[in-house]
Amino acid sequence: MHLSKYRFSGDEKFDIKEFDTSETGKYSAKEELISLTDENLKLMEELQDKLYSEAKSGVLIIFQAMDAAGKDSAVKHVFSGLNPQGVNVYNFKSPSVEELRHDYLWRAEKNMPERGKIVIFNRSYYEDVLIAKVHKLYENQKLPDRCIENNIDKRYKQIRNYEEYLWENGITVVKFFLNVSKDEQSQRLLSRIDDKSKNWKFSKDDLHEREYWEEYLKAYEMAVNETATKQCPWYVIPADKKWYARALISEIITQTLNDIDPKIPELSPEAVKELAIYRKSLI
Repeated sequence: MHLSKYRFSGDEKFDIKEFDTSETGKYSAKEELISLTDENLKLMEELQDKLYSEAKSGVLIIFQAMDAAGKDSAVKHVFSGLNPQGVNVYNFKSPSVEELRHDYLWRAEKNMPERGKIVIFNRSYYEDVLIAKVHKLYENQKLPDRCIENNIDKRYKQIRNYEEYLWENGITVVKFFLNVSKDEQSQRLLSRIDDKSKNWKFSKDDLHEREYWEEYLKAYEMAVNETATKQCPWYVIPADKKWYARALISEIITQTLNDIDPKIPELSPEAVKELAIYRKSLI
């Protein structure tokens, strides 16, 4: 799969209105990608074992999207084969009173991956330049006046610096924006109403946020363009077809782990000799 067209690393501007949310590349049906996706899931499992045993690098995977874009199902499907001991998933909802009393990166920082682990953020600190930008939530926070002026622009810079800090400390950051169309979102929200097994997923807040669709498009476009870097790129995923989105995500994560190139630790000659002694004692 050609991934370069979905990758934004700061060299080329992302134009959200020119992006085809229903694209499926050269594939026309889900069946054509099943074997590729399954192969990627097996490779991810093998690479995760090496990452975990080497305990040298950590991986932070961020999912951002409009409501009903498929974040939850992507996490469930793409990471289904990984060892749960080496993966943590955090959902970022409205900040608590305690979290609001700290800087906005605090709740993310305390959940960063240990070396050897993969951490998945279902939404993230990017909410502070998305929903906070659209609804100007920062104006209601108890902050000094000097923090309010150009607040979002400052946060773009802070996020770039923070992700560079993570990179320089052994954490690879992979950011996905699942880009879904308004029409497709409508169909998925309708299914949550019409299908009793999905009623629990529906929230009237989703309808409220749809009223700000254009504002959110601008906010996502700006967030990608302002925070995409070579070390911490954004991947913009066409999300109208879930099967294609999942295949892309699995391919990108597999390549990311391959680039990290984790290896099973090798024992020293002395440790190997000790193993031989221990083996004899067990026979």
